[in-house]
Amino acid sequence: GNCSYQPRAFYNEEENLKKIFYYNEFRKGETYDYSEDCLFLNIFAPEEAGQKLPVIVYIHGGGFTGGCGHEKHFDEPIWPAKGVIAVTLNYRLGPMGFLCLKELKEEAGFTGNYGLYDQMTAIRWVKDNIASFGGDPENITIMGQSAGAASVQLQSYSPMTEGLFQKAVMSSGCGMGSMMSGNTEKAQAFWQEIMTRCGCETLAEFREVSPEKLFAVWQAGKKEIKGGATATFPIKDGRFVIENAVPHNIPYMAGSTSEDIAPPVLQSMTRKWIAGQEKPSYTWYFNRRLPGDDNGAWHSSDLWYWFGTLNNCWRPMEEKDYALSEEMVSYLCRFAATGNPNISGELPTWIASGKGQNRVMMFGDKDTWMGKPSMPKMIYTMLTNKAVGE
Repeated sequence: GNCSYQPRAFYNEEENLKKIFYYNEFRKGETYDYSEDCLFLNIFAPEEAGQKLPVIVYIHGGGFTGGCGHEKHFDEPIWPAKGVIAVTLNYRLGPMGFLCLKELKEEAGFTGNYGLYDQMTAIRWVKDNIASFGGDPENITIMGQSAGAASVQLQSYSPMTEGLFQKAVMSSGCGMGSMMSGNTEKAQAFWQEIMTRCGCETLAEFREVSPEKLFAVWQAGKKEIKGGATATFPIKDGRFVIENAVPHNIPYMAGSTSEDIAPPVLQSMTRKWIAGQEKPSYTWYFNRRLPGDDNGAWHSSDLWYWFGTLNNCWRPMEEKDYALSEEMVSYLCRFAATGNPNISGELPTWIASGKGQNRVMMFGDKDTWMGKPSMPKMIYTMLTNKAVGE
């Protein structure tokens, strides 16, 4: 179905050199339609589905301003071959999904976080309907990467989602959810200025503004208005995102990549968060240098492997890549089924994170093993000790 309106809906991606890397990687040659009517699911199930299969619901990343659930790396995940139903989804983005106005709060009782509510509604739809596809509504794992991982964390903290899912997986964004839930008053001031710059005095007038104008004014405002760079993030709305929330008591998996956004910080933040969970939870580190260029294990590169969609990629994938993907998919699907990624006798044992257990599962150029990310030992020791409060 349609993608949410987003900046790339209004320009030719091939001509935007600032964004060309991810376009070439995940979208080149594809065609996308954009609309506010974008709340679609993609469901992948085995042709001869059994009953009560585990389900993974995937939330895409993109900084809460871009992306969709049917880019190349999400197209036909291999999970159904492992007996796991796959669901990807769209949600509203940018000003469609995260504007925050006092007029809207007066109208509905709350404002902001509409994209998060879209995600929750999709998960609830899956819980209510997935049995028709052979899925188990009581065995749902939510998964996301980057802003999708932050979304998964926020879903896991929300009092409104208790019981909707039983496990969660976060790639390159674990620990970032609370950082991205901003101040409501500051967000309202920003969006009030956007409304004014659109030439609107009332909510009714603002609703009539064309998507193209809204996105143009919003993008200019992000650069020109104080606090604009983070104003399109989720906020503490007191309803979905609340103060002093605690995560659902479920198993978690999380990790990051070696050429990620601030790799040592993100790896430390991930491990700290995972180690603090009550249920056994698991941390990974992905450092496979993808063939085809010298960019290493860049932000999002692990998605090809988690989804098992390497054949969709332009890169000259090697036997090692397919073998690594098979291992990662096996761990993931086992976790989705049981809450524990380990398959006795088939793969290296993945030890849960916790105080005194600083090793993580290493997915990369070498054999898969429990080890420590390849950064200076002094820095890694300092970060991991701090992460577990030692």
